[in-house]
Amino acid sequence: MSKPSEANALKKALASARRLFTTVGAFSFFINLLMLVAPLYMLQVYDRVLASRSQETLVALTILAVSLIGVSAFLELVRSRILVRLGARFERNLQAPVFAALFDHQLQGRTANGGQYLRDVESLRGFLTGPGVIAFFDCPWTPAFIALIFFFHPLLGAVALTGALLLFIVAVISELATRGPLQRSVSRMHAAHEFASSALRNAEAIRVMGMLGHVRDRWMKLQSGGMALQGRASDYAGSLTAVSKFIRPCLQIAMLGVGAWLVLQEAITPGVMIAGSIIMGRALAPVEAAINNWRQFIAARGAHARLTDLLETNPPAADTLPLEAPEGRIRFDNVTAVAPQGGKPVLQGLSFDLEPGQMLGVIGPSAAGKSTLARLMVGVWPPASGHVRLDGADLDNWHPEQLGVHVGYLPQDIELLAGTVAENIARMREPEADKVIAAARLCGAHDMILKLPKGYDTHIGEGGSVLSGGQRQRIALARALYGGPALIVLDEPNANLDSDGEAALQATLMRLKDEGRTVVIVSHRSAILTAVDQVAVLRGGRLETFGPRDEVLPRLMSGIRSLQGAGQQRKERAYAGGIERT
Repeated sequence: MSKPSEANALKKALASARRLFTTVGAFSFFINLLMLVAPLYMLQVYDRVLASRSQETLVALTILAVSLIGVSAFLELVRSRILVRLGARFERNLQAPVFAALFDHQLQGRTANGGQYLRDVESLRGFLTGPGVIAFFDCPWTPAFIALIFFFHPLLGAVALTGALLLFIVAVISELATRGPLQRSVSRMHAAHEFASSALRNAEAIRVMGMLGHVRDRWMKLQSGGMALQGRASDYAGSLTAVSKFIRPCLQIAMLGVGAWLVLQEAITPGVMIAGSIIMGRALAPVEAAINNWRQFIAARGAHARLTDLLETNPPAADTLPLEAPEGRIRFDNVTAVAPQGGKPVLQGLSFDLEPGQMLGVIGPSAAGKSTLARLMVGVWPPASGHVRLDGADLDNWHPEQLGVHVGYLPQDIELLAGTVAENIARMREPEADKVIAAARLCGAHDMILKLPKGYDTHIGEGGSVLSGGQRQRIALARALYGGPALIVLDEPNANLDSDGEAALQATLMRLKDEGRTVVIVSHRSAILTAVDQVAVLRGGRLETFGPRDEVLPRLMSGIRSLQGAGQQRKERAYAGGIERT
């Protein structure tokens, strides 16, 4: 239902941050330039002030140096605030597309650890605003500082260059040593989170059937595997960090030692020795910062790869020209449906028409494809071939948000969202009291809702946890009817209803029929089909029968009675044969 965009949302979010990155780069230029204030001040103090013993020069140099350092601190503050706002804008631009892509990912039957993808957005935002990206902006200055040290003396420059190369080698080894274990750790931890989420959704069955210990052991095995890999990567990173911390002071000693030797040889002045040492420290600081933040860099790179894959696999729905409100005419034209992960077709060659205001009952044995038919009709799954049309327009031509206004859907597995009853009925929009109450009255849930602690303002908890199964079903039915949709698809609408709920549902269907809505009912129970006009019988993924209820149901019941009669005759013959043998 969507077409790939020229660039996914992640690329667009990064592109929108490019101008601010340019600003950060400009600030970094002046910040690094001002890093020379301290070494140049030391150079002037050693070589000019101490030689001339001029207090006026010392005061002037000190005032100038302190002023420039104050400017540098101010620029650091501004750069930090720019990065914070850049990260906030980046996350804002990415949250909505990632959230929408997660739903498409789930609808396609893929395993979607939504929490992980949302944490990936936070991980990228954190990296863009942290010390890692600052090291990225500062690293280009390393060659410039080393070149300046070479200007002081080639031997000092050689020491600084050797140190930079050693630290760079440590960074490369850190990348090679930690990348594999961290990637495998993330994969294991994802599997552990998925298993834990699945177990929590089945908490009652696990507790009742004594499965908790085994489930816990399985989760701990997955979790400990991921933690072991993460620990191995941390050990590598820690060892290499220790190596870099050993190299760093050794280089400082080498720089001072070589500088002192050159001073004794009268090749340089003491001021040059001190200035060269300070500048080398500044030159190597970004490399050290990169090593210290290497794990965050790898995590950000992994997050970037996962988000890129998610957004490219699930591009946003293309903008389409808004269509007129439909009347509810449905047409299936040689439709074949395949489960999102592929494999054997679930439905094959379905063709039928449903006129506005008609009510269709879909029946058939388990695994006949009834729920798949419902998903196709509301656009949850696209057909593998053929066309599903609403008022002559292919469902692909509707934007999901535009189509949703005109469609009511009650899925077989009902899920409500944390919020009030009114918010759930209003589909998480700002509730319009008259529409909310009208939908509740239409499905006979108004009186039931008024008996709740705060009526329509009752908070139902996560997934409607404070409600019974029947209450959840009736509120979900009111949600499907909210706003007067032209097409209403109900998948097993009476699955959790008691006798009063069944009676209310029958009355609702009759009212919908009187209002001229197009209604499709998927059910195993034939009693609910008394209000339908047409009946579709599915068997083995094919449309076995389609026609008026008064023609299809008698033929179906006659066939069932014939099968039952044949079975009874076989039983009687077997019984008689047993008596004769006795």
